[in-house]
Amino acid sequence: MSQRLDCAQQAPELFKKYLDFSLALKKGSLEPGLQHLVTLRASQLNGCAFCVDMHVKEARLHGERELRLHHVAIWHESPLFSARERAALAWTEVLTRLPAQGVSEADYQAVRAEFNEQETADLSFAIVGINGWNRLCIGFAAVPGSQDKAYGLDKAGLA
Repeated sequence: MSQRLDCAQQAPELFKKYLDFSLALKKGSLEPGLQHLVTLRASQLNGCAFCVDMHVKEARLHGERELRLHHVAIWHESPLFSARERAALAWTEVLTRLPAQGVSEADYQAVRAEFNEQETADLSFAIVGINGWNRLCIGFAAVPGSQDKAYGLDKAGLA
């Protein structure tokens, strides 16, 4: 396989603006633990090895329990998630997969039952953000763990 280009190096201004967008998401109304679950689930759905690796490590550094991280992939059957977390994970799946018929009213009402207007908007932007990173990392074949030291993820002890 050929070496793929570094999109951050080739488009540094766009990369910085997208990174700034991602950092702004962390200052929104959503609790960090919920954001970790959302970024991990979207990355799993998209098959982004780099982002799954990153977000597992990030979640562990922020105190997420290991068993819950294993259960994100099976959250539908798992008893380990709150109603709010389940609503966020369901909304993540809907916005990541985007059904051909669009997002149903039932799906929308389910997320609105657990999140106020600001939180629903922030959650939706968080999902948009991670889906974009997934596409960039998959497209340019980002290597899992290759940025651990730069992002401080080496401290997670999950080498």
